[in-house]
Amino acid sequence: MANLPKEPSIAEAPEVLQAANSAPLRTLPPRTPQRRNLASLALAFLDATLIYVAFGLAYWLRYQVRWPAPFNQIIQEVLTINSVPFDNFLPYVGLLIGVLLALFTMKGVYRLPRNASLLDHLGPIISASTTGIALVVLFTIVQRPLYSRLIFAFAWVNIILLIGIARAVLVNVQRWRWTHGVGRERVLVVGGTGLGRQVMDSIVAQAFLGYSLVGYLEDRDPPRSEQRNGHFRYLGVVQQLEHVLQSQAVNLVVIALPFWEHHRLPEIVRLCRAAQIEFRVVPDLFELSFDRVNVMNLSGIPLIGLKELSLKGWNLVLKRALDLSLIALASPVLLPLLGLIAWAITRDSPGPAIFKQNRIGRGGRPFTVYKFRTMVVDAEERKAELTQYNEADGPIFKMRNDPRLTRLGGFLRRTSLDELPQLWNVLRDEMSLVGPRPQLPAEVAQYEDWHYRRLEVKPGLTGLWQVLGRSDISFDEMVRLDIYYAENWSPGMDLRILLETIPAVLSGKGAY
Repeated sequence: MANLPKEPSIAEAPEVLQAANSAPLRTLPPRTPQRRNLASLALAFLDATLIYVAFGLAYWLRYQVRWPAPFNQIIQEVLTINSVPFDNFLPYVGLLIGVLLALFTMKGVYRLPRNASLLDHLGPIISASTTGIALVVLFTIVQRPLYSRLIFAFAWVNIILLIGIARAVLVNVQRWRWTHGVGRERVLVVGGTGLGRQVMDSIVAQAFLGYSLVGYLEDRDPPRSEQRNGHFRYLGVVQQLEHVLQSQAVNLVVIALPFWEHHRLPEIVRLCRAAQIEFRVVPDLFELSFDRVNVMNLSGIPLIGLKELSLKGWNLVLKRALDLSLIALASPVLLPLLGLIAWAITRDSPGPAIFKQNRIGRGGRPFTVYKFRTMVVDAEERKAELTQYNEADGPIFKMRNDPRLTRLGGFLRRTSLDELPQLWNVLRDEMSLVGPRPQLPAEVAQYEDWHYRRLEVKPGLTGLWQVLGRSDISFDEMVRLDIYYAENWSPGMDLRILLETIPAVLSGKGAY
């Protein structure tokens, strides 16, 4: 995850949003299947070239450098292999390129979204490279040529490294260009209610996602005052979509209508297809108590039901084993770090190093959470006088530049080191390494009915919303991410979230 420039807060600088809407940007022409195919072909050609170079580098390591030397001497005593020319490997290189490009295509490497992260690219690349190398090695065993198969191990490492480096460069260059206003997709939002406003807020406040807001169409005709004073460019009502698509340069239409306006979808989709403009539909889940559904088919009739949680049964046992294993592996580093931070806290300000607080865990059961103290000892008593400065929505309290923070506390908050004592909660089986953040009883008391679904799993030290936005995302969005995690959990998802937590913490974005 690249460290990106901090975007302006919508609450802090509405005038920045107005400027962002009117600023000239170098944007893309409309995307077509032909342009997408050309881009995929160019990327496939680059991958084929890198695979060839990686194999050439593997040949150089094995036959020119003759590395590793002891292993090479053992082979020399059995087989005369050092005189094998590179041309003898060309059929296998061609086979490897064909197999890997086919596997990359099957695993969707060339169909990833424009703003996919580096980890999104690396997962299928590593998986396909491992499978492809194994298939080619199996083919050489059947053919039985007297060549060193160690070269294929070198090629496997080189392929992952070279293609991974190439993807890292492409991802970071692309995000740098988007951040500087180059090559963004021009987005038209259809819908000006709460859902549409959230989409527009995200587009304008996160330039690194690669989108530029053209404006929006309202599902109703708003008052004149709203048209003049809105932060976003008002282009008319939904009925004027065809005219707007003809008069404005639009790459993508985002349909963010409230559920009572969904009868307009077929006509909107027809107009987008006629104009050959891509569209995406934002599901309105504010009126629903779930984020994911299961669809059954009864003689052609779709039956929609609530999706079951993945975190149940043996998956809970597997997740618990994963938590304990990772803590055991990290304990040689964590124990000295915990002691050093505790000592620094006691030297920085009067009071205990550990702060205890009641939180709500799985099933609504209260438990005591442990954190390093980052505030003055009377912080809880002073919270009431700061309520008016709350910068978070929903039943949570967040405040930048909180006056109750100690000198060391601000650093611990930004780096999330204050959360480390919660490893004791994990050992006590009250929390997990990954899961929804535990909240205060007073905050849970303000939940809407659908929010309680996040309490069906154990809370965690980190989670999806921490790596995607930390304190910069809305409470409803945070709950949706928690529910998605609970319904789609896998060991790989936990490991990925833990890995992505590191750059998220180092960047300090959204931490306060």
